[in-house]
Amino acid sequence: MKENTITYNNGIINVPDNPVLLYIEGDGIGPDIWRGAREVMDRAVETAYSGSRKVIWKEILAGGKAKDATGEWLPEESLNQIEKYKIAIKGPLTTPVGGGMRSINVALRQRFRLHSCIRPVRYFKGVPSPVKWPEHVDMVIFRENMEDLYSGIEWKAGSPEAEKVLAFLNGEMGQSIAADSGIGVKPISARNTKNLMRNAVRYAINHNRKSVTIMHKGNIMKYTEGAFRDWCYEAAKDEFPENTITEKELKEKYNRIQPEGKVVIKDRIADALFQEIIIHPLNYDVIAAPNLNGDYISDALAALVGGLGIAPGANIGDNHAIFEATHGTAPDIAGEDIANPGSLILSGEMMLRYLGWDKAADLIIEAFEKTISEGKVTLDLSSQMERVSSLKSSEFGRAVAENIKA
Repeated sequence: MKENTITYNNGIINVPDNPVLLYIEGDGIGPDIWRGAREVMDRAVETAYSGSRKVIWKEILAGGKAKDATGEWLPEESLNQIEKYKIAIKGPLTTPVGGGMRSINVALRQRFRLHSCIRPVRYFKGVPSPVKWPEHVDMVIFRENMEDLYSGIEWKAGSPEAEKVLAFLNGEMGQSIAADSGIGVKPISARNTKNLMRNAVRYAINHNRKSVTIMHKGNIMKYTEGAFRDWCYEAAKDEFPENTITEKELKEKYNRIQPEGKVVIKDRIADALFQEIIIHPLNYDVIAAPNLNGDYISDALAALVGGLGIAPGANIGDNHAIFEATHGTAPDIAGEDIANPGSLILSGEMMLRYLGWDKAADLIIEAFEKTISEGKVTLDLSSQMERVSSLKSSEFGRAVAENIKA
């Protein structure tokens, strides 16, 4: 079969019928969950298109597997393959805490300018939940991917670099930071903020979502997260004036009755929003957040609907996209075939939908929910349910694949 590559033309993706898609198995439980996810994706594509479309999978290395094979955590060859083929999906990757190399995930996002991390969170019937009405949780997080505290600009306490920065801050800038401090920089720019908000609002318009909420801690960090809030409002007003209204306008001009075809733009302080998503989840739809806030809120939301085991994610740029399981490597259960492959399965669903293969993506969602409703779940979910035995990771993936029907 001829090897076809995905291309972009002015931001528009062009997908052949037999595209090469890259995959990184991941570390720890990565191989366990990848096998089930691949089986589900292949079955969905075959069923939806009767052989007229097919994915050509091509493995690339990153993380522990790459380190063992090449001596590098993120080989240049893998980066070259992503540059060429544009789209990849990956399992969780190991990154040392504290010293050592920086995050592989952050490195990939910054290398390919994957500016928007998109994390949809929704409830699947039958999944155990700690809240009374988990079915009310249906939100999509747009997390800025390029900057904030994840930019990796920091210096170890006591290092010459930290001492130099401290001398400047305490001397020329009149601060009084303790001499034994580690120093980190939190950049937030108008360019990246508006790019994120543009994508969030466009998503809300295209998917008939009612609101976009700007999440920030601008009451304290006025010139970073406060600026994030202001720039988000500016982007909505300047670029989507016919499609958006503010919460204030909704109240004053429309008597709180939302007009058809208008997306409401609002903002919430970060700590308050954590309460709101639990108490009033129906009030929130699309959430636009700086990098760190977006990480926190998406994980918190996942806990309301079954956990990170079924939380998908996508990192989207102008010319590349990498889809990923949002959880960690769980090395304590690696190789035991008990991890939940749901996060990677649903990330695969996002990837197929991104390619424009909606029919295959729809089949995955239907089969995934049907499998759970039948009481077929992995240990992370069965341990929270009564009279339900757990399936192995491979068994769950097979069960979802078998529920994919034409």
